[in-house]
Amino acid sequence: MAFEMNEFSLKGKVALVTGASYGIGFAIASAFAAAGAKIAFNDRNDDAVQKGLAAYKEAGIDAKGYVADVTDEEQVASLIQNIEKDLGGVDILVNNAGIIKRIPMLEMSAADFRQVIDVDLNGPFIVSKAVIPGMIKKGHGKIINICSMMSELGRETVSAYAAAKGGLKMLTRNICSEYGGANIQCNAIGPGYIATPQTAPLRERQADGSRHPFDQFIVAKTPAARWGTTKDLQGPAVFLASEASDFVNGLVLYVDGGILAYIGKQPE
Repeated sequence: MAFEMNEFSLKGKVALVTGASYGIGFAIASAFAAAGAKIAFNDRNDDAVQKGLAAYKEAGIDAKGYVADVTDEEQVASLIQNIEKDLGGVDILVNNAGIIKRIPMLEMSAADFRQVIDVDLNGPFIVSKAVIPGMIKKGHGKIINICSMMSELGRETVSAYAAAKGGLKMLTRNICSEYGGANIQCNAIGPGYIATPQTAPLRERQADGSRHPFDQFIVAKTPAARWGTTKDLQGPAVFLASEASDFVNGLVLYVDGGILAYIGKQPE
């Protein structure tokens, strides 16, 4: 059978990208729009949604924005109902919304730990649970979870985040296991260290012109010898959202410049 490039098309598909007012979520939603999808996104407050709508408009994308907290089942149910009313049933879900709290474990309260788990792991469970029935009815669906290097690796001060992202990797595999027979593919993207406004302070040149110590550390640990960009995530996301990946299920695709393949340089 001949391969056709339109297998990568998302024309006519409805994509919900959670927490996509900016950053990685915005980049993925923008790529989906370029591939033909209709875009819906949410954020926890109206100010963030309005800023997101302005950014999409500036990019020439007619996106729909909604206020909804991914940890609240009632709000998520209303979100899905509103998207169905405005755009149609959700074909593609990207569980992108997330938080991180960098606190040493012995100094972290149980309440802070629970909050990270609630947003980064319970949130994807709640939103996936809300869209799967509609996907079953349609006879197809794509769920993409945004995992992390911390789905595989530990690091100081991120015990809650690593626990959540490790759990999200296994939730990805379990959704695949339960609903693959319904023609639903659930995969994940594990971004490496991505250059965003949030990581900009870690990449600023020091007063003497040298790299920030963390910047030096990341570049030395990455075979590609650079930080990733949000653009680096767009192609993989479109692939996992498209018919081109219909037999790919339960995969975590690490877009990390090779970090996980590399033991690091020998000290000089």
